Amino acid sequence: MTEKLWEIEPSGPLRGDVTVRGAKNAVSKHMVAAMLGAEPSTIRNAPDVGEVGITAGILEHVGMAVERSGGEITVVPRPVADPSVGKAFTGLNRIPILMLGPLLHLAGEAFVPLVGGDPIGRRPVDFHVDALRAFGAEVTIAADGIHARASRLVGTRIDLPYPSVGATETVLLAAVRAQGKTVIRNAATEPEIIELALFLQRMGARISFAPDRRIVVEGVDRLGGAVTRLEGDRIEAFSYLVAGLVTRGEVRVHGCPQDRLVTAITTLARMGARFEITDDWIMASAPDGLRPAAVQTDTHPGFATDWQTPLMVLFTQADGMSVLHETVYENRLAYVPALQSMGAEIEVYDTCLGGPACRYHDTAALHSAVVRGVSKLRGGDVTMPDIRAGFSAVLAAAVAEGPSTLRGVHHIERGYHRPVEQFRALGLALKAV
Repeated sequence: MTEKLWEIEPSGPLRGDVTVRGAKNAVSKHMVAAMLGAEPSTIRNAPDVGEVGITAGILEHVGMAVERSGGEITVVPRPVADPSVGKAFTGLNRIPILMLGPLLHLAGEAFVPLVGGDPIGRRPVDFHVDALRAFGAEVTIAADGIHARASRLVGTRIDLPYPSVGATETVLLAAVRAQGKTVIRNAATEPEIIELALFLQRMGARISFAPDRRIVVEGVDRLGGAVTRLEGDRIEAFSYLVAGLVTRGEVRVHGCPQDRLVTAITTLARMGARFEITDDWIMASAPDGLRPAAVQTDTHPGFATDWQTPLMVLFTQADGMSVLHETVYENRLAYVPALQSMGAEIEVYDTCLGGPACRYHDTAALHSAVVRGVSKLRGGDVTMPDIRAGFSAVLAAAVAEGPSTLRGVHHIERGYHRPVEQFRALGLALKAV
């Protein structure tokens, strides 16, 4: 199969309108949740991303029916034909691990292959496995994947060592039909988690939010179907706002509510960005240039780790020294060498810079960066290692001197809604070959 490439010619400031659809990080989890219903469920405003196709394939493999039409996905629950997620799905994304709870409810047993997703750092399955064992499941980790069995999951108390989004999703999907009450302490509270909980509640789940990152779930015997419309992708919205700023242009983003971008908007405003915000769209510009900043990523409601990749490119165009401290994934800065090869002046460190000591402070993880701006970026031949790094490479290419060739574009197509069309609409000279 011929490798897909993007060829980009810098074409000046990016200007125009972009409409974002539902989040890549939400749609696939809703599709898995829909398995638990007795009737079909429909998810609207779904993005056209590779993640949807991968997840649909997983659901169909175990026996569900998935219907897709435009931005609408309908999952029709059917008896489980095979409680083993095929090994063909090994390493494609993180969805197989989330199938364990639903398959245990529906079939009493499950096998899922080893997890995948972007190579941004360890995403240990321990939290997931420990949680399922607390529900009463027998779980075995083998070389090829995870085997689990349970005649009935029973409500329990889960204390997460870290507010992991994936682990919180696993617990929610197991708890909603478990016998009795489940309390999740130190739960993740990202908007996509809330959105999933609201969808499950529409299906008939009994879920309460308590103070101090606690979620309480009272298990029910039966869930029905539900219809929901996904809110706009906050990561994609931020990425396109930065696309305008980094090229000295102006992008207006529709479809993502302001409350999902509160921390991001203020961070960009401190750097000199000016905003116009309405109920329908958000627009950013920086007519007077950009100032440096010190930013630390964190769990919600902090600055999201997925926002820092486009921010790093923006730092290269700010006048002065900026600092980035990544606290969520220890290998999130693996994309930096690609930017360095394009002329970005970035140094990475294994110490905690720009914020208090984090859980990686006594490790060798390179999780802090100092960026000198304004860097004169030059075009290059770059391989995208993951979804968010892929977007940062596009931004760097858009502001560089000379053409760039970007490889590994399937990553960005897995996570962003029709990115070629969106970038071209903003005026970027992008050729997909």
